[in-house]
Formats: sequence, structure tokens, C-alpha cells
Amino acid sequence: MRPDILNPLFAEISALKGVGPQLSKPLERLGLGRAADAAFHLPVNWIDRKRVGELNMADAGHTISIELTPVDYRASGSARAPFRVHATDAHGNYVSLVYFGKNSAWARKLLPLGEKRFVSGKLEQYGQELQIIHPDYVLTPEEANDVPEREPVYALSEGLSNNRMRHIAAQAVERAPVLPEWIESSVLARKGWPAWREALCAAHSEPANAKARERLAYDEIFAGQLALMLVRASARKRRGISIEGDGRLRAMVKLPFSPTGAQRLANAEIAGDMAQGQPMLRLLQGDVGAGKTLVALMALLNAVEAGAQGAMLAPTEILARQHFATLQRMLAGVPVNIAILTGREKGRVRESTLMGLADGSIDILVGTHAIFQERVGYRNLALAVIDEQHRFGVAQRIMLTAKADHTPHLLAMTATPIPRTLTLTYYGEMDVSRLDEMPPGRQPIETRVLSAERLPEIVDALGRHMAGGGQAYWVCPLVEESEKTDLAAAEHRAEALRLRFGESIGLVHGRMKGPEKDAVMERFQRGDIKVLVATTVIEVGVDVPNASLMIIEGADRFGLAQLHQLRGRVGRGDKKSVCLLIRGNGLSETARARLALMRETNDGFRIAEEDLRLRGAGEILGTRQSGEAQFRLATPEQIDALVSTARDDARLLVDRDGGLGSVRGEAARICLYLFERDVAVGLLRSG
Repeated sequence: MRPDILNPLFAEISALKGVGPQLSKPLERLGLGRAADAAFHLPVNWIDRKRVGELNMADAGHTISIELTPVDYRASGSARAPFRVHATDAHGNYVSLVYFGKNSAWARKLLPLGEKRFVSGKLEQYGQELQIIHPDYVLTPEEANDVPEREPVYALSEGLSNNRMRHIAAQAVERAPVLPEWIESSVLARKGWPAWREALCAAHSEPANAKARERLAYDEIFAGQLALMLVRASARKRRGISIEGDGRLRAMVKLPFSPTGAQRLANAEIAGDMAQGQPMLRLLQGDVGAGKTLVALMALLNAVEAGAQGAMLAPTEILARQHFATLQRMLAGVPVNIAILTGREKGRVRESTLMGLADGSIDILVGTHAIFQERVGYRNLALAVIDEQHRFGVAQRIMLTAKADHTPHLLAMTATPIPRTLTLTYYGEMDVSRLDEMPPGRQPIETRVLSAERLPEIVDALGRHMAGGGQAYWVCPLVEESEKTDLAAAEHRAEALRLRFGESIGLVHGRMKGPEKDAVMERFQRGDIKVLVATTVIEVGVDVPNASLMIIEGADRFGLAQLHQLRGRVGRGDKKSVCLLIRGNGLSETARARLALMRETNDGFRIAEEDLRLRGAGEILGTRQSGEAQFRLATPEQIDALVSTARDDARLLVDRDGGLGSVRGEAARICLYLFERDVAVGLLRSG
């Protein structure tokens, strides 16, 4: 249970003064549902408001705060013309306060003639005159102290002003208690950081305070490292199942090619882990097409050979069904009973699967979150394989492992190549295997970067590709952060292509229901659909070897790792595959360099390292979209600079300072709850 000292900070945001139903919606869009969320919503910039007593041309271009007296109104007969309020400072110097599109009665009420007002905004030179367009603040002189000289600037949502966000954040910070220190004293002294509450206050009131922000970033990283360390320690203490199959089933799998050296090494590492009495915790990394599924199958068969069961968890129904079909194909002729369980399985089919799991007649289960449900019980679950690991959290892993009398071995897989820093940061409790070789026959994808001006040529090339019997993906651009606008772009492109190519054009997007999406994918796989227009939903989906062309529109709006994953869907066979990246016009040198890197290399790990530097951890791992715990305070640069120190500090706490039972440990326990890594505390209590 969360410590009582943190309860005021974790109150609903509606508990803050002035936050009613109208404000709750824009706050919710920003993910600010509690006071703590507002407290951790740090400024992204700041405005220096220079307080002056006299207007001066030298201040043009700067934001100033000054006491003025309105002396005249100037309205034009045109509705488009601005309404101007002429005002003077204490020395008689003139400035125009300009309002566009506002009802003049509103400005007259705000700035009554002859009455002093405190005005703050950007001073501009207009010809030989000075003006302030739409002042940020117009207050009575008594209210002037409400405007800070250095004002924090926050990320906002429609319906939420910066001033309102500032007051909400200030109220949230007021609820933050003074907390005991969890950072090791020598680290704190070396870094020169303030105490936690002092740092939080300074991060909002003095946005340029680097020490304060660094302290908060470190706290968040430390909480993550300590949680991972405690999860690993707890898992190592639990009784596992020693699994050593005899190899008979694995020998029956007929492969079209010999495993790569990386696959053989991963197989050996996994088999070695499974033979131990402690549960395996291993992360398998590899690009799309590197052969992760084969490695997972060998691990699952190892469990079945030993008389146990295995489960494979996928984040989406499409991917679960693809895995099920792939495993069925690979297991042809092998005496293994495999089943699937998703939200779509109902009635007798579902009951039959549940019975088969309970009595042990089903050897391998593939499914989505449905395999977590309480009614799903296994006779002897020995191995859990989680695909697209970044879409699941530690808590979900615990739910799955709780399905067995003994803690099952865990193999997590990801097709997102993860930089070293992030592997340590997000998966520090796991051992890591990397598939950094491609199976024989897998052709490198030829990537070209083209300007959007050449779109007609690209459509012509698409027509020739289709005439030759080929299929293609057309991925539509990301538009801001809105699923609706992404969908509109995809629908527009699909309609434009249908005008040219008729009904051979299909469309999939994230708002389609599972069966509807699957039906389109199946038609594409059969070849009934020649071009699949899509949003990024095709990052995980069915393999279509004949689709050897991919066109990614607005490629400069995507992250490198995302482009690389999308590109990996092309072909998947021995055909030459081409990916066309369509870029916008007027790109910066940085954007051009990023796309050039895509043209130069197919090395996902090199691309991931560059993407981390440019975009940040949450975007690479997909956690900002999936809801998985992400870093709200720490930047990628801070993670890179501080994670090793945080890891050492966490290890010191566990190994030397008595763990969570010590004085520092009690403080660290509060830190875990503060940053919502408290699943680790629950683990210690239960294990």
C-alpha cells in the first residue's frame, strides 16, 4: 500500500482548486489525472519577462512587463482590421495594444481609459511606433505580483492556457511532502543536488535550474533500476522448474535452412538457463526476419519434451494469429498439440481449450491478454514467451508467472533493436541474447529517398510493379499525434489510389475491429488486394512475401527505429525488396541525414542508437502509445549519463545498506511508490 505521506500528491486532479469538468478534459489529454501527474509535468521552456518603468525602442523583440494607462481607442470600419488601445507609460511614451478578431467591448472592459493596468507581452516595433499584440497579461497593479519575472512554459492541450497550467502545477507541488533521502550520501555530495522537494519546486519556479532537473531525473532512473534489481532478486529466490528436454521433438522440425550462429548461441543460452533451478529471465533481441520465432519454438519444444507446457503471449490478435499459423507450419509432422486463445474464441471452442490446458493435453498455447485471465489454468506451465516485450510491463509478467505452482521460465522477445543504455534501463533484470545475423537467402532491402514532388512518378512505378504481379504496402504519414488525422490521411490516399487502380486497393488502420482488420490482411495475403494502404498498424501483421515494395509517405515524420521496423515487413523472402521513403520539402540537414542513414544501412542496432539520440526512449520502445511505464522526468541524455550511477547506487542499497529494511531502504521504498515502481515492493512481500 502506498505510504500515507504520498496520499495528498496522488489525489485526483479534480481536488485542485479551479479544476472542474471543463478543465479535466484537456488535462486528461496530457495524461494529467492526479496531482502527482501535474507536479511531474515539468516546464519545457521559460519566458523572461523584463520589468521596466519606461517604454524603450531598445526593448523591441523582448517580453516586457510595464504599468500603462489607456488613453484612446482606435477602431477601424473593417471587420478584419485590429482594434487598438493607445496607452502611455509613466513618462508619457506611447504604445499600441493590438487585438485581432476580438470584440472591441471586451478590450474596452479590460483596458478602461484613464485607469492604470499592469501589462505584459512581447514589445514590437511597427514602423516608428511600439506595439504589443494580444498582451499575455492585463491586470490591475495590485495583481502584478501574480506574474513571475521568469515564467515557466508548459506543454499544453486545447482548452488549457499556460497561466492556468502554471497555477495547477503550483498547487500540485504544494502537496509534495518533505521526504527522507534515498540517494547514497557520497553521490548526493558529489553531484551537489538539492533535496527532492526543493528540486521539484525549483524545476517549476526556476526552469533553467539544471541541478534541480538532474536530481529529479536521477530519482526516476534510480527507482527504475532498484525495481528491476528487486524483481530479479525476487525471481532468483523463487523455485523454478529445471527443464532439460531430450531433443527428440526439436530434431523433428524440418527447417528450410541451417540456423545462424546467433540463433545457435541463443538456443544454447536459453537451454542452459532452463536447466537451472532458478527461473530464466532472458530478453531476445533481433530485427524483423532475424529468426526469433524459431528460437522461441526451440525453447517451447524443450519444455514439451520435459513433459511441461509453454505459452506464447502476443500484444495483438493479429500477431497472435500470425504466430499460431507460423508455429503450426513449423510443427507439421511433429506430435505437439498447439492451441490459440484470444478474445475472439468463445463458447465450446474456448471451453475445450481451457480443459486442454488444465488436463495437460495442450502442449503450447498462443494468445493475447486472454491467457492472463483468472479462469485460464495450466497443468504444468514451465515457459512463458512474451513477444513485443516493450508492450508489456513487469506487473503483467508477474500475472503470467502466477499461473504456475513454480515460477515459469520467461523468454521476452522484441523486434525493436534496443540501444545498450535502454536495455540496461528497461530490462536491467534480464539476461540478453542478440540475433545480429540474418538467415541465409534473406536479401537486404534496397532503400531510396525521394521528394514528395515526385509522387506522380512513384504512383506510375507502383502501377508497373502491380502489372508485373507484385504487391505493395503504402504507409501513410503520421499527422501530429492524432489517430483520427492519421486515419484521414490513410483514407485520402486509399481513395486516390482507387481512382487510378480500382478495387485492388485495401485499407487497414488502428481503429478497425480485429475481425475486420484480419479479413483485409487475409485478402492481402491471398493476393486479392494488390496494394495495402495502412497506418503504422502493419508494424506487426501477417507476412506477405510477394509484397516486395513499400512506400512510406512523409517518412521524415517517423522515427528511425519505426521506419526500420516498417521496412522490415517488406518481402520477407528471397526476392529483391525496395522501400521508398517519400520526404517532405524544405527539410533540415538533420532530417536529411536521418533519412540518408536509412538508405545506407539495414543494421537495426546502429539505427536504434541514432534514434535514441534524436527521439527519446519512449518513442523507440513504443511506450508512449502503449501505456507502459515511461520516463516523465528523465531525458535520453540524462538516462545515458546517469543510469550507471543509479544502477550502482541501487546495488549498493541492496547489497550493503540492508535493502528496503534499512533506514535508507525505507526512504527508497517511498521512492518506488512515488515513481510507481511499487510492483517490486509487492514482489518482495509475496516472494
